[in-house]
Amino acid sequence: MPRSTLRSIRTRHQPPDTNVESGKGGDWKDPKRYLWLLGPALPGIGLAALTGYAVAPKKLKALAWTGPALVHGIIPALDRAIGEDQSNPPESAVKSLEQDKYYDRIVKAFIPTQYAMTFMGAWLASRKKTPLEDKIGLTLTVGAINGVGINTAHELGHKSNKFNKLMAMAALAPTAYTHFVVEHNFGHHKRVATPEDPASSRMGESFWKFLPRTVVGGIKSSIKIEKARLARKGKSFWSLDNELLQGWAMSAGFFGATTLVCGPRAVPFLAAQAVYGASLLESVNYIEHYGLLRQKDKSGKYERTKPEHSWNSNHIVTNLFLYQLQRHSDHHAHPTRSFQALRHFENAPQLPGGYASMLLPAYVPKWWYEEMDKRVIDHYEGDLSKINWDPDRKDELMAKYADYAAKVAAEAENRRGSKSDSEAA
Repeated sequence: MPRSTLRSIRTRHQPPDTNVESGKGGDWKDPKRYLWLLGPALPGIGLAALTGYAVAPKKLKALAWTGPALVHGIIPALDRAIGEDQSNPPESAVKSLEQDKYYDRIVKAFIPTQYAMTFMGAWLASRKKTPLEDKIGLTLTVGAINGVGINTAHELGHKSNKFNKLMAMAALAPTAYTHFVVEHNFGHHKRVATPEDPASSRMGESFWKFLPRTVVGGIKSSIKIEKARLARKGKSFWSLDNELLQGWAMSAGFFGATTLVCGPRAVPFLAAQAVYGASLLESVNYIEHYGLLRQKDKSGKYERTKPEHSWNSNHIVTNLFLYQLQRHSDHHAHPTRSFQALRHFENAPQLPGGYASMLLPAYVPKWWYEEMDKRVIDHYEGDLSKINWDPDRKDELMAKYADYAAKVAAEAENRRGSKSDSEAA
C-alpha cells in the first residue's frame, strides 16, 4: 500500500465538513477505487501466511500469528502513521456509485478466499505435529479474518436481494453467527442507542459484561423477530423459509465438511476461531455506540437515529479493510447505502483512534473508561441525564463525574452565550 497514494487522498479533496461537492456526480472519481481491493485481499494475506507456515513451520513459525498481528498491531500502526481520510463523495455522486457493480464484486470476492483460508487453518491445526502455541496462533489468525468476514456479511446483509442475503450468511457460517443477518437489520437498527438494544453498550459497562448480554440478547431477539415474520406469512418457526434455520444449516454443513476432511481434531480449532471471530464483531459493537442515547419526545417515543448516536472514526486504513464501517452515522441514517457511498460527518462524535486501535482498550476496562467516559460527558455538554448508563453503576458514576460534568456544562453555556452575543452584534 503506497503511503504516498494514501496521503494524496487526505489532501486532494475538500474536508468532509465543508459539504462542498467537487463537480457533478458523474464527474466525481473515487480516489480509493482500487484501494478497496485491500478488503478481499485480507483473507488472501491470511491464506498466503498459512501456506508459508505449512511449507516451513519451524522457520516461518511467526506466520501462524499473522491475524492478531494485523488486527492489533499493523493496521492500528498504519492508521496512526497515515491518518484520516479527507475524501467524501458528494451527494450527487451517490447514485452512480451505488450502480457501479465493481464494488459489489469486491465485497463478494472476500468469501471464496475466506473459505480456502479457513480450510487451510483447520488442516494445519489438526496435524499431530503442530505445536500447541502454533495451534493457538492459527486459531487467532483464522478467527481474526473470519471476524472481518462478519463485516463483509454486514455489507451484503443490508441488500434486499435474496442472493446477497445468502452470501451474507455464507460469510457468517465459519463463525456460526448467521443470526446476525436477522438481528442486526431488524433489531439493532430499530433499537440502536437505547437501553433496549443488546448491541448498544452503556457507559460504565465493561466489554466483558457487555459480551454475554449482547450475545444472548442478540440470539433471543433474532428468534423473536423471525417468529413474528413467519407468523405474518402464516408459517411456523420450523418452516424451510426460516432464515435462522437456513443460516444454522449452512454453519453445520461447513463445520461438518471441514471435520470430514480434516478429522475430529479440527473441531476445537473450528469452535475456538468462531468464538474469537464473533467476539471481534461484538467488540466493534461495544465501541460503536458506547454511552450514547436517543432521547424520548413528550409522547415517550425515541427520536429518530441521528449522526450523534454513533461513535465515528475516519482513519483511512481501517476504513479500507472494513468497508467504511467507521462512517457509522451515515450507515444508520441510510442502512441500505453501499460502503463506497458512505460519508463522514464532523458533527458526529469522534473516537480517539480507528476501530482497530480501540480493540485493545475495549478489552481493558480501566483503559477504556479513561479513554471514553469523559468523551461521552463532553458530547452531552455535561448533561448526565442524557447518557445511556449501566444501571448497576449509574449512581456511582454520576457522583464520580459530577464536578467534571458541572465544569463542562458551564463551559458549554459560556460558548452559547458568546455565540449569541456575536450574532446580536
